[in-house]
Amino acid sequence: MLSWKSSQIEPPSTLMWTLLLVSQHYDRRSQYDIALDKIDEAILHTPTVIDLYSIKGNILQHAGNFSAAAALADEARSMDLADRYLNSECVMQMLQADQVGLAEKTAVLFTKDGDQHNNLHDMQCMWYELASGESYFRQGDLGRALKNFLAVEKHYTDMTEDQFDFHSYCLRKMTLRAYVSMLKFQDRLHAHEYFHKAAAGAIRCYMKLHDSPLKSSAEENDELSKLPAAQRKKLRQKQKKAEARAKREAEEKQEDETTSTNSSKSGKKQQARPVDLDPHGEKLVQVEDPLAEATKYLKLLQNNSSDSLETHILSFELNMRKQKVLLAFQAVKQLIKLDENNPDSHRSLIRFFHRINNLPAPATDSEKLIWNVLEAERPDLRQLHGKSLVEVNINFLEKHNASLTHRAAAAEMMYLLEPDKKLQAIKLIEDSTNNTASGNGVLGPIKEWGIQDCIDVHKLLDTVFADQDVANRWKVRCAEYFPCSTYFEGVKSAITAHIPGSTSESSPENGDVPSPQAKLEGDAHSLNGTVHVVDDLSNLSMR
Repeated sequence: MLSWKSSQIEPPSTLMWTLLLVSQHYDRRSQYDIALDKIDEAILHTPTVIDLYSIKGNILQHAGNFSAAAALADEARSMDLADRYLNSECVMQMLQADQVGLAEKTAVLFTKDGDQHNNLHDMQCMWYELASGESYFRQGDLGRALKNFLAVEKHYTDMTEDQFDFHSYCLRKMTLRAYVSMLKFQDRLHAHEYFHKAAAGAIRCYMKLHDSPLKSSAEENDELSKLPAAQRKKLRQKQKKAEARAKREAEEKQEDETTSTNSSKSGKKQQARPVDLDPHGEKLVQVEDPLAEATKYLKLLQNNSSDSLETHILSFELNMRKQKVLLAFQAVKQLIKLDENNPDSHRSLIRFFHRINNLPAPATDSEKLIWNVLEAERPDLRQLHGKSLVEVNINFLEKHNASLTHRAAAAEMMYLLEPDKKLQAIKLIEDSTNNTASGNGVLGPIKEWGIQDCIDVHKLLDTVFADQDVANRWKVRCAEYFPCSTYFEGVKSAITAHIPGSTSESSPENGDVPSPQAKLEGDAHSLNGTVHVVDDLSNLSMR
C-alpha cells in the first residue's frame, strides 16, 4: 500500500504535459521563440509522444515557417501510420507549404484502393480541395485553382439535387422532425463556410484572369516570329517535348487509375470511372468573359453571406472592373455599415469617389441619372460631410495612427490621391512603430504586429509603390520581428525544424529519441512511415 508521501509524487509525464500546455500558451500569445523552447524541452523529456511534434508544427506554422511545419507534421504522421487524423493534418500542412504533389501522395494513403484524386472528389473532401485551390492560386496556376474551387461548388449543387429524393421519403416514413430540419438546412446551405471560401476563391481567379488575360495562339505566334530562326526552332522543339511528356504522363496516370478501379483490393471488378477530359483546368481559364462567370458566384454570396465583409469587398472589386457604378457604390455603403473603421472599407470609399471625381461630365441620360443618384446619396455618408477626400484620409489616419494596417491603407490612399507625395506616403509606413501590446507583462512583452499584416505591407511596397529598395528594407526589419519566417528569411527560418536531442548522448528521462539513421537519404519526407530527423530544409519548397 502506498504511503501518503509516495502518493504525492507526480509521474514523469506530468512535466512533459505541463511543458506542452505552456508552449501552446506562449504560441497563443505570439511569443513563438519561448513556445519553441518549451516544446523542444518537452520533446527532449519524452521524444516518443506524437502530440509534441504536431504542436511544434503548429507553432512553426504560426511563426511563418510553413515548410518546417509540414516536415514536423510528416514526422508525427510517420510515427503512427494508422492514424487518419495525423495523415490529414500532415496533408493540410503540406498544402499550406505549397507542396501539392507530396500532399496528394500522402492523402491517397487512406483512399480506397489507392485511387488518387477521383476518390477524394467522390468523398466530397472539401477541405482538401479548398486547400489545394488556395495553394494553386498562390502559385499562379489558375486552371487547377479554379478546378478545385468549382469542385466544391459542385458538391453543394449535388446536395441541392439530392434533397429532392428526401421529400417523398420523409413524408412516407413520417419523419417530420428530420424533414423540417432538412428544410432549414437547405435554406442556409450556401451560407456554409466551405461554400463561401470556394465561391470567393473562384471570384478571385476570374478577376485575375480579367486583369491578366491568357495570350491567344495568334499572339504567341507573333512573339515567336520576332525571335531569331535558331532560337524559334529550339523553343518549338522544347514545347513539343513538353506536350509529349505531359500527354504520356496523363495516359499512364489514366491507365493506372483504370486498373485500380477495375480490380479492387478484394479482387472484385468495379465499374470504370468517367475520364476527366480537363485534369488541369485548362478549359476553365479559356472563358470569354471572366467577370460574367464571377458574377454568378457573387450573387450567391450576396444572397447567403451578406453579413460578411469579404462578400462586399469582392462585390466592390468586381463591379469596379465591370464599371457598374451604382453596384460598386452599394458595396461601399454595405462595407461602411458593417465596419467603417476597417482599412478595406476606407480604401473602397476613397477609391470609389476618386474614380467618380475623375469621370468626364455625364453626357447620356443614363449617366446623368447615375450622377444624380450619387449626389443625392453622398450627404448620407458621414465621413464625407463637407470634406475633401484628402481630408477624409487624414482624419482616418489620425483616428488610427497606432495601427500598422490602417497606416498602410492611409499611405496607399495618399499615394492615389496625391501621386507627388509618394515619398511621404512611404515614410508614413516606415515610421510605424511595433509597440508592445497592453497587459501586465509578467510573461514577457508582446508585439502588436502580426506576421500576415507585415507580409501584406511588404507586398504593398513592392507592387503598388513599386519601390524595391523600400520593400527590401521592410523585409529586413520584419525578419528581426519574425526570425522563423521563411517569407522574410529570418535567421531561424532554416533550422527550426530540427528535432532536439537527436544528436545528444544523454538519455531522455521518459523515452528514446528516434534514431537519426532512420532518416531517408535525399528525402526530407517519408511516405512509408520511417521515423526520421528533419534537419535539412534545402529540398523543401519555401513559401
